[in-house]
Amino acid sequence: MPAIEHRNMGAPDETRTPDKTTLEVVQLGDASVARLTLQPGWRWSECIRPVVGGESCQAAHLGYLVSGTMHIVADDGTEADITGGETYRLTPGHDAWVVGDEPAIGLEFETKTAETYARS
Repeated sequence: MPAIEHRNMGAPDETRTPDKTTLEVVQLGDASVARLTLQPGWRWSECIRPVVGGESCQAAHLGYLVSGTMHIVADDGTEADITGGETYRLTPGHDAWVVGDEPAIGLEFETKTAETYARS
């Protein structure tokens, strides 16, 4: 493995485009990073659940929201708004949606999630 690896997110190894979603994945050695662009009106239960199934998102997330706002509701009832400039960690078992009329753009650093999110 090279000592230095770098990639442009504009030239991803893979792109997935479920409803109101663009997920661009780049691979760096044995790690993957994803850029998520979620359009206004995006909601996990409406846009991703039809692709992956289940009652709630079962992915673990570790990321950084570059811009926009998302509302998260965990299966245990806890809720939070995540806004541009904030980092986040979400355990499996949640729903989420974009708040307002600005896309939510984030970077996902959890390799397994980057490689499998929104894939049937």
